[in-house]
Amino acid sequence: MSVEEAAQTLPVSVLSGHQPLLEVEDLRVRFVTRGRRVHAVNGLSYRLEAGRTLAVIGESGSGKSVSSRALMGLLPPAARVTGSARFEGRELLGRSEKQMRRIRGAEIAMVFQDPARSLNPTMRIGTQITEAVRAHAKVSRQAAHDRAVELLQLVRLPAPERRFHEYPHQLSGGMRQRVMIAIALAGEPKLLIADEATTALDVTTQAQIMRLLAELRQRLGTAIVLISHDLGLAASYADDVVVMYAGRAVEYAPASTLFARVRMPYTQALLGAIPRLERPPHAELPVTPGQPPDLTALPAGCPFAPRCPRATDECRTTAPPFTEHEPGHWWACWHPCEVGGDR
Repeated sequence: MSVEEAAQTLPVSVLSGHQPLLEVEDLRVRFVTRGRRVHAVNGLSYRLEAGRTLAVIGESGSGKSVSSRALMGLLPPAARVTGSARFEGRELLGRSEKQMRRIRGAEIAMVFQDPARSLNPTMRIGTQITEAVRAHAKVSRQAAHDRAVELLQLVRLPAPERRFHEYPHQLSGGMRQRVMIAIALAGEPKLLIADEATTALDVTTQAQIMRLLAELRQRLGTAIVLISHDLGLAASYADDVVVMYAGRAVEYAPASTLFARVRMPYTQALLGAIPRLERPPHAELPVTPGQPPDLTALPAGCPFAPRCPRATDECRTTAPPFTEHEPGHWWACWHPCEVGGDR
């Protein structure tokens, strides 16, 4: 195994002594279009215990959504997926579409970013939820109706009986997202993937949706993979955090450890971009210079080196290994941030 490959492979077997609900190891996704090979995900590994929340954090284009869609079998035919993704010990990758349909919704469900595009504008809300209910259980129309109303109550949608007969355009963005969560919960999945589920919402509604997900996890025991670019959400709601950059994991730790002891300069840059009350009014937010690397031509060394203030010649020539430097805390950096320094 090359240094670069070793740098991106997380030996997840040592992260916990418990049997994980989901175990992803050396996940790689490549797209070949017009003779160009795009390395969208490059050796991602993590594990998720039942009933816990894992936040996958990174800029747009870092591979967060592609990695989750690979687990669900929702990538186009041009995608080449390798590695391993075991759900309750069963391999997900390589399954046929028919086999994946039995898993989607029933065991693993996904809430997408834009509910306005995910919901059918020509169908009433209730019809869309009852379809999901009957897709996973052989029940009568009345039983499906009752279950749909129960789900709308579960996600705290006001006046569920009335909303049942309304169309998506009659609901606010937050209400539509609650409907999407209700549809996702119709099959009582053990794992819920929330892919930027709050990005299109205002701050107040975003907080309401995140509190709802936290309540559902506590009540139903559903594990959650929270995909976001917002480290603030991860700090507030996640048990563990994986930070991705250029298709790779660059830092991993329990949330309490990561935010108390940030070691990867990229994670530090993301934290620095969060607005803070103690900053002077109208002060500009810190900005990381440059752009993420071209995924068709990744640099030889650390992919963050061209934008990193701590980069040296070593960083530009050799990829740092992604290893456990402290108990439960993994990062890939030759020159990590000092604990207790400015963040």
